[in-house]
This record gives sequence, C-alpha cells and structure tokens, in this order.
Amino acid sequence: MKKIIATDNAPRAIGPYSQAVEVNGMLFISGQIPIDPSTGHIVKGGIKEQTGQVLKNIGAILEAAGYSFSDVVKSTVFLKDMNDFAGMNEVYARYYADNPPARAAFQVARLPLDVLVEIETIAIKSK
Repeated sequence: MKKIIATDNAPRAIGPYSQAVEVNGMLFISGQIPIDPSTGHIVKGGIKEQTGQVLKNIGAILEAAGYSFSDVVKSTVFLKDMNDFAGMNEVYARYYADNPPARAAFQVARLPLDVLVEIETIAIKSK
C-alpha cells in the first residue's frame, strides 16, 4: 500500500509531488534542495552549507517515516557544478560515515530555484 509522507520539519513540495512515498517497506524521498523549512528560504552560503541543509531535510523526512540514515540504500546527487563535488562529499560523508549507501552524482544544467545541490534518496526499512 502506498503511503504519503509529509513533515513540517522539511520544506513543503514546490510542485505536484510528495516529500516522500513509502511502499512495501521502501521509502522514496523526492529530491531535496537547501530550503530551511523554518524560513522557507534557501540557506545562505556555499556548497557545504547547502549540502548540510539538504541532508537535514532528508533526515527530517526519514525520521517522520520511521527510518534513519542507516536505512538509506541509494542516493542521487545533482550538482550545479561538478567542481563542488569535494565540498559536497565532505558534508555528505558526515551523515554516512559507516556503511554508506550506493550513490551517483551528476552535474546538471540547472536546479530548482538555482540552488547548488539537490539529493534524492531511497531507504529500505531495517527488519
């Protein structure tokens, strides 16, 4: 059964999509961008600050659905500039220090609201 996950601790969707959808013990988190849910604005700073906010948003959605970062099996990272890879990776590694998930990273032409990074995530409920 499909269950829509929504939390006020992460930014509201800026289009016709859900923050996350859970199906059969799998959680599919929509691409998160560095919006601070308390202000509704993009966080100030560079790639490290933006990646940190994206991962905080992902963490809030994981928690709302009863998952944790250890349940994440796949992430896809979209970067405005691949030169930001090292900075993004430095922050990302703090959230996935042990047994990191599979991951792909791409440079893209443009991201919503002209942010520097967007990350989508898939998690599977630990038994």
